[in-house]
Parts: sequence; structure tokens; C-alpha cells
Amino acid sequence: MAAPTDITADVIRPDDPGYDDARAVFNAMIDRRPLAIVRCRDARDVAAGIRYARDHDLVLSVRGGGHGVAGNAVCDGGIMLDLSSMKNVTVDPAQRTAHAGPGLLLGELDAATQRFGLATPLGVMSGTGIAGLTLGGGLGWCNSRYGLTCDNLIGAEVVTADGDIVHVGPDEHPDLLWGLRGGGGNLAVVTSFIYRLHPVSSVLAGALTHPWVAARDVLRHHHAFMASAPDELASAVSLGLDAAGAPAVTIIVCWSGDPAEGERVLRPLRSFGPPIGDSIGVLPYLDWQRTPDPGFPRGRLHYWKSGYLRHLTDAALDALLAIVPTIPTPAVGIGLQGLRGAAARVPVDATAFPHRAEQYDLLILAQWSDPARTDEHVGWTRAAFDALRPHLEDAVYVNNLGTEGPGRVRSAYGPNHARLAALKHTYDPANVFRLNQNVPPG
Repeated sequence: MAAPTDITADVIRPDDPGYDDARAVFNAMIDRRPLAIVRCRDARDVAAGIRYARDHDLVLSVRGGGHGVAGNAVCDGGIMLDLSSMKNVTVDPAQRTAHAGPGLLLGELDAATQRFGLATPLGVMSGTGIAGLTLGGGLGWCNSRYGLTCDNLIGAEVVTADGDIVHVGPDEHPDLLWGLRGGGGNLAVVTSFIYRLHPVSSVLAGALTHPWVAARDVLRHHHAFMASAPDELASAVSLGLDAAGAPAVTIIVCWSGDPAEGERVLRPLRSFGPPIGDSIGVLPYLDWQRTPDPGFPRGRLHYWKSGYLRHLTDAALDALLAIVPTIPTPAVGIGLQGLRGAAARVPVDATAFPHRAEQYDLLILAQWSDPARTDEHVGWTRAAFDALRPHLEDAVYVNNLGTEGPGRVRSAYGPNHARLAALKHTYDPANVFRLNQNVPPG
């Protein structure tokens, strides 16, 4: 099969300059070679690429930011639709809405909305693509106050599996909007996202570092403290090794309300221990969103395992605290991002994202640079997950999934899986959009 010649968008073929750069994604474990990479400029280019793949029975992949750990943005021997140059963004400060292209990264959308002191809840690293983040749910620092990213998706322009350009909103294809809110790209290719915005400018945020000998007490105190914390406060726990290779525990917080009130609310958390390090201060939201970036450079190999930890029992703590000293390098860690507040109060069936309970999104994140250490890191991550699995829910955040099989995809959608499968049958009965965490047509 020859590479496409009847598509007017820029097409990159295997022998063309820049092909290897164009097919590279965030996770260097992924090494796939598309037949052709179609660099889309608009919805018409996307539609042409979809029709070409369908007409020639070729696998189709869709790249936004290219950040997904599973590497589904790139395929072998098929058509890769590259939306990364579709970075248009329009902010309406009066209506508090933003129209955003699917190629935008989190930091780029934040930069556009912050000019007006506004933001939509996004993730926790500025290099993440907004498309995959939104379609999978979107956990970040404003969730407890304003909901998930997908809860703030109020409309979209999409291209269907038939190549039709469709506008989606509460009054236009509301069933499809439901599926886009967490359905993970199973139903259509989004060519424009419409977000609800909220007033966010400066935040009171930073980290509390504690000695490892206090880890058990620190985790218990943080858990109890957050159970009654206001929605303006979001937090996460980081467990790993410090620069010297010693186990470390850090509590990260972000207060999105009035800073003076935040200082008062945080006082009991900041005084507990006390911590050996306290970097909490007022800073621009845009700077806070960029803080983790140096720890996740492009070009590293990644392997992740994940699940939801709802009950911080003594047994769960024992397992966590036993694992941390075995972490292979300081670049590897375990994160517990709090899902609570407004994000947890949304009804389970209101969006395709079903995990509406006060809990932690637990992520075991292994990253390394030397391919010779792949077996070591993958083996450690699997062993750590096996040790923690008895304490986790039968549920997982779809954006954290690697290639783990249909059972884990069902766990990602839980009680909403059947409805999502029925929608898949309506909008994509041939499963054209299958290179994802796939929900087959039901």
C-alpha cells in the first residue's frame, strides 16, 4: 500500500526528513513506524485522513500532545493523524469560555487563559496535551474546587468515524458530549474543545518535606486533615528517594482561594511534625503548573501502574512504606493525587468518567534513560503494584493505563462501560478509533 497522495495536508513518509522526530512521543519505550504521518491543519484535514484510513483498511492513530504513556498516538503501518500544530485558542473573558485546539499543551492553554486571570482545571505538568487529558478525565490542582477537566468541557467540534464534522454541546448530540467527558477518544476526533473558565490567578502552593522516620504519622495526619478541608485546597503525596538515595515523603498542596484564608487553613498541616522543609508560598498559577516539568524530560523510557486507593488502612500503609526503600532510582516514585471535593460529588453517571469518590489516584511511575535497565524498572514496578493491589479499588484512571488488556479498560469505566459501548456502536460501529484504551462497540 502506497502512502497517501490524495490528502492535501502535509504528509510525512518514512523516507522524508523529520519522520523520526514526527513519530516520537513522550514515552521512549514506544518505537512505532506509521505508513504516513498526516499533519492536520483543521477538521477537513482530519476528515480526509479518517476517510483514507477507512477506505484502505489501515489502522488509525491520533496524536494531540503525544504524552500518553501507552503510546497510542502513534501506530505501526497505518495513518497517524498529527494534530499537534492545531494550537488555536480563543478566550472570551466575559462568557468565561475558551475554544482550544487539540494540539495545545496544558501550559499553552493556561498561558492564554491566565492573561485574563482565568483557568479551566487541567493537569499537573505543563507539557501534557490537553486533548488526551480532557478525554480521559483530567486530574489536577483545581479539581476539588471546580471539578475535573472533563466536567468543564461544555462543547466541542469533532470528526466522526464517517468523516463528518459535527458540533457537540448540551443541545447538540448531548450523548456524544457525555462520552467525550472521560471516554478516552473512543468516539470521535476532537478538533476543538470548548471549556468553562474560572477565576484563578495566584495560588498558595508548595511542598512540605518530612523525615522518613515520620512517614507513617505524616500520611495519617494528612489523610485526616484533608477529610474536612475546604474545596479550595488540593493536595498530593509524593513517596520516593531524595538526591542521596534515601527514602523521602513530601506533601504537596495548592490553595486556590484567598491567600490569607489559605494560610489559616494550612497552619495545622504546616506545623505538624514539624516538617524539615516548607516551600509553601504565593506564586502565579502559571508558575505553579510548570513546577514539576524538570523532573519529566522528554526522551526517557516510562512504565506506569496505577489504581485508586480509597482506604488508607494500616495494611495499606505497611505496604507503601515497605516499597519505598526498594525504589531503584530517585527518578522513580509513587504519587497519591487527591480526588475529592467538587470532582467527587458529581454523580457517577453524569459523565463517562465514573470514579466519583473521595480517594487517591495512586500512580507508580518508573522512568529511566538507559534501555539496559528496562527489565529492572518494569519488574520493580510490577512487583510494587502487586504488593499494593490488595488495597486498591477495582478501578483505574484511564490516563494512567499502559497496554494492560480489556479487563483493565473495563475497570477504568466501571458502571459506565456498557453505556460507552452502546455509544461506540452508534458513532463508530466499525471500531475505526481502536488505537486507544478501547471500548469495543456494544
